[in-house]
Amino acid sequence: MTSTPSLAGKTAVVTGASSGIGRSIALHLGRAGAHVTLGGRTRSAMEETAREIEKAGGAARVVVHDVRDVASVRALVDGAVAETGRLDILVNNAGVSYPSKIADADPEHWRVMLETNVLGLLAGAQAAIRAMRACKAHGHIVNISSIAALRRDSGVYGATKHAVNAISATLRTELEDDTIRVVNVMPGAIATNFARNFDPAFLAGFAKMTGVDVEIRQGERLPEEVLDKLQPMMKQLLGDPDDVARAVLFAVTQPIEVNVLDIEVRPAKQLNL
Repeated sequence: MTSTPSLAGKTAVVTGASSGIGRSIALHLGRAGAHVTLGGRTRSAMEETAREIEKAGGAARVVVHDVRDVASVRALVDGAVAETGRLDILVNNAGVSYPSKIADADPEHWRVMLETNVLGLLAGAQAAIRAMRACKAHGHIVNISSIAALRRDSGVYGATKHAVNAISATLRTELEDDTIRVVNVMPGAIATNFARNFDPAFLAGFAKMTGVDVEIRQGERLPEEVLDKLQPMMKQLLGDPDDVARAVLFAVTQPIEVNVLDIEVRPAKQLNL
């Protein structure tokens, strides 16, 4: 029997915690004993996750915010510190993709991806460094990238994840003399609402497989019931958000002398993202 590593006395902040990978990471950190601040856009979903953390004996706080707003990201971190007096873990998870071809795309979608996937992550990392230094934490900054960062032709979304990889490596060098480790996690295809901006006809085919009667509208979240049924049906192609959460938990529970640099988390078969 294996026991869950303890994060008792630790404070964690997770962005993009309304669903999917962010939700799973928040749950795993909370169940391991961390005081978790969940940041995202959907209060009801985060409050449900917070209740699950509290039922497991953890503590959770919910903050509705926009990760594209630098002041909002700083306030998210500062609020966690104000409540517990410290910060030990930041998970920069919030991300978005618009998969259009460059020639056909709406430039505003490029802006959303850059501000969400890169600017918000930078703002979070900077605020976390200042907080961790102030409390002398043995801290971890976890950046959720993507296997798209491993391909040169992965579009504008992939370009933002190439940026995440470069930022992670740069931060790691800058923080070598601090007790702050930087972990870069690159998920493959995971059963989440990441694809909500894809072609609705494409998504409708997956929803139909589950037998759940749902109308697909571009940009809207798929019901959790669809994702919960879809992943076991396609587990060779789609990973579970818990797979990524376990990788994060492993990394942040290592001794501070251990540098866990990059983790790829993929299902058994490869899909290009």
